[in-house]
Order: sequence, then structure tokens, then C-alpha cells
Amino acid sequence: MDVPQVKMQGAIARVCMVVAAAILNHPLLFPQENSTLPEQDEELIARMREHEERLEMEQARLEKELSQLDSKLEETSSEDEDGYGSYFWYTLSLVIFLTIEVVRVDLADMESRSVEDEDIFSENGSISSRTLVLDKDILSNFCDRCIYTSAHENWRVREFVEGFADDLLESLRSVCDREADMEVGDFVGVGSMFESWKVSKPLMCDLIVPFSPPEPYSFQFNLWCGPSSDMPPDMQGCGTIKVTRFGEDEEGCLCGSANLGDDMLCLLHSKNDKVRVDHSPDELLCSKNTPYLAKDQVMKWFQISVTKAWGRISHKYEFEVTFRNLDAAGALKIRFRSGKVIVMNIIPVVQLEDTDAYFVSHFPSDCDSSPDPYWHLSFAVFERNLLKHVAKSLPDNSCHLHCLQIVTFLHRKQTGLTGKSALTTYHLKTALLHLLISKSPSKWGIESMEHRLRDVLGFLQRSLQEKRLNHVLIGNSQVPEEVRVPEIFRMSEPINLFRPLVLQRELYADTVRHFQEMLRNAPVLIQEYTPLLSNGGIHHRLDESL
Repeated sequence: MDVPQVKMQGAIARVCMVVAAAILNHPLLFPQENSTLPEQDEELIARMREHEERLEMEQARLEKELSQLDSKLEETSSEDEDGYGSYFWYTLSLVIFLTIEVVRVDLADMESRSVEDEDIFSENGSISSRTLVLDKDILSNFCDRCIYTSAHENWRVREFVEGFADDLLESLRSVCDREADMEVGDFVGVGSMFESWKVSKPLMCDLIVPFSPPEPYSFQFNLWCGPSSDMPPDMQGCGTIKVTRFGEDEEGCLCGSANLGDDMLCLLHSKNDKVRVDHSPDELLCSKNTPYLAKDQVMKWFQISVTKAWGRISHKYEFEVTFRNLDAAGALKIRFRSGKVIVMNIIPVVQLEDTDAYFVSHFPSDCDSSPDPYWHLSFAVFERNLLKHVAKSLPDNSCHLHCLQIVTFLHRKQTGLTGKSALTTYHLKTALLHLLISKSPSKWGIESMEHRLRDVLGFLQRSLQEKRLNHVLIGNSQVPEEVRVPEIFRMSEPINLFRPLVLQRELYADTVRHFQEMLRNAPVLIQEYTPLLSNGGIHHRLDESL
């Protein structure tokens, strides 16, 4: 065996010693038990730290010797190949060491989180959806009062709201400058009222209203899941909207950068485009000193426009209209002389190209909206279409909407008792949609309502335990193709709707307690609002209580 081979074997042997020392003495194999030891064992902790320092010194000495060996190998040109080999093994050892460190940290974090989660779920005695006592007859009577008696009234309210919204938006267009202001389109009804599962009062209708910039301007979009996206991690499901002049970013058009002469015309742009006066960023509702559409600016413009529009048509109606929430663009309250109240949320949105996805300035249930210039993307129209598509294959008089109404009722009542939590009605609907596309349609018959209700509650409980509730449409291959979710969203990574619970332990603990109390109170609340009279009839007071 020649000298280079011997040196090479020696180098490999020393590298192996470094790797072995890193692995065998690493805290992953011999955990730092001082992280769970009581405070009085300080002497033991000190000895363990001293031992760890000695190991680090020994590792440093071995690495120094290896470095010296590499230097000697480099001095001989005939041993270049062996030198490269030693560098390879040295680099490999460092990669292994760093990998172990990363895995150790992740395992430690997972272990600490799991211990914390167990503590939260064990507080005050956890209750499971499987141990929840639900009376089938009481559930049936409850649904009779929730659904059948209110369906006709909900239909009448929807008819009124749609007619009033048409009139209000037509008036809004008449007060806007068609040459300078944003162009407002027709509304689209979304949410529980238009999905036929609304039960609470006052009755609330959500309408989204698309708007677009005046010519020659247009919107350009940058999605969180786009190929060149630089969105922060906490802005998943969001995008930015850039206001650009037509032709600004188009390749091959020189009319904006060259003097074509009076006799030359651009085939992409008309004469009138050059006559138009450029709009300021404020007129285009952009954030200060940026070309990006600002939600605050949009809400201010929309509120002023709605106020002017109502002023022009108020004489035609015998009711009063007020803004219910000044932080929301079109949160309106309609109060009739009889005292009856209807709530409307008219939400300005930007349509994503030619899809049914819309950027929304705010969600009606949001307390804290994302900061400018980030706009949340709403898939409400796709979700409505998914419900319609699934309903076609379900049994007649299926129980899926009954389950959602009951869970929504329980959540609403629990919120009234113990205050708000991170759990929202949208989370409840998401859980139901996941189950609808994963369970056999035959299992949703009205006779299975008790079991399906337990499934929804159980799905929510597991999601809370795992701190993960995926968006039902994004990155979900189970969504039927007939719903026509754009491929960019179908192929995207799933979005965790419970991500805030991962980052905020106190918020997570409050949400778990809210859900546990909701399960604990469910039988009492359901029975309380469907009490039996002495003659066996149902006391009709549910509508008045909601």
C-alpha cells in the first residue's frame, strides 16, 4: 500500500472519529435532562454542562488535526485527488452534525408543545365528542324550529336585500365620475344566508361588490403561492394588488417610450388614452408613495360613495339605514318602523382575473384585518358552489345543513356566555365541507344526524388538538373538478387556518376552553331552546332567542 493511500485512510479515520464523537455525545442521544429536572439539582446540571464543554473542546482539537492533515495533502500535487476526498468527508461530517442539531431542536420543540397541549386539554376534565349525550328526538325538534319555520322568512329577506342592493348600487354608480372613479359591478350573494343555513337573528346578508379602476388603468396581482412571491409566512392566502397603466409593463409596445410622430398610432392604445390626465395615487386608492391598492383608502371611498348613494334614494323607502361598524366599508343596519332589523354587509372586492376568487378588503367576522397592502383572498363563491355540487348526490332531506346550523348555534351561544375566541363560524363550515367530500353521500341521511353531528364536533376537536385545520379548497385533491377551483390553488401547499393558535399559546388555551365548554353545555342549550309542553308540543321561542 503506497503512502497516499495510507494518508487517505488516516484522513478518513480521523473524520469518522469526529462524526462518531458528534453523534455519540450529542444531546439527541443523551438528552439534556436538566430541561426537566427540578431546580434543586443545580450541581448535577453544572457537571453536565462541564462535560458538554469538554466534549466540544475535544471535537475542536480533532477538527484542528484534520485541518493540518489537509494542508499537508495539498502541498503534494500528486495527492490532489486525495485532498478533494478528505474535503468531501469533512464536509459530509459537518452536514451530518448540523442535521442532527436541527432534528434535535425540532424534536425538543415538538415534545414541549405536546406536553403543553396535554396540559391544556387535561384542564378541568376534557370532554370528547364521543361522550357527548345527544337526544335524537330533541335534535329533530330543534331542527324543525331552526330550519323549517325560518326558511320562508329567509327567502323573503333575501328577495328584499337583493332588490335594495340593486337600487343602492345603481345610485352609487350615478354619483361616481365615470372618467375618474372606480367602476362598480354587480353584487354576488355569499355566506350562510345564500347557502341556506342561516338561523341567527338579526338576519344578516353578505354581498360582495367587485370594482375596477378607470381606463386606462388595470390591476396586477401577486399571490402568496405565485412563482415569484415574497409574501411573509403569516400572509398565506393573501396577495397584493398593483395599479398599473395599460401598456406600462407590456413587452413590445414602444408608444410610451418613443416619439412616434403625429401621424403614427399605436394599435394597442387609442388616441383617447393619450388625452386622459394621469390620476394621482390617492385617486387610484393606493397606499402612500406606492402603486399598491390600499384597503383603508378603498373603505373610505366606498363609505363616502354609499352615503351619497343612500342620500339620493332614501326618500323612496320607509326605513332608516345606518353604518353598523365604521371600520367596515359597507356594514349597514336597516331598521323598519316595526322595529325589525336586517343587517347587510356590502363588501368591496377585486376579482382575480376571470375566476370566482375575490380579494376582499375585510371579512364581516374579522376583528383584526391584515395590514396594507395585503388583501385576503375569498373563495366564498367556490364554497357555495361546492355545497350545491355535493347536495346533488346527498339523500333527500339530508342532515348536512342541520349539523352546521346546530354547531353554529352552540358556538354563538357559548360566545355569548364566555366571550369571543379564535374559533369562528368559518372554521365550523370548513370542518363540515371536509367531511362532506370525504364521507359517502349515503351517510348524510336525516336519520344519521346524531352521528354526523358527532363527526363534525370530533373533526373540530382533533383539529384543535393538532393545531391544524386546512383550508378546504387550497391544496386539496379531493375537491371535485366540477367546482372549477383554479389549478394554481389546487396545486398549492395547504393553508393552516389554525396557524395563529400555533404561534399564540394563550389564544390557543382560550379557544380550547371555549370549545370544551361548548361541548359540555351542548345538551342543555339544545334542550333549553326546544322545551316540551305538557301536551307534547314544542314551545315556539327559539326564533325570539337567537
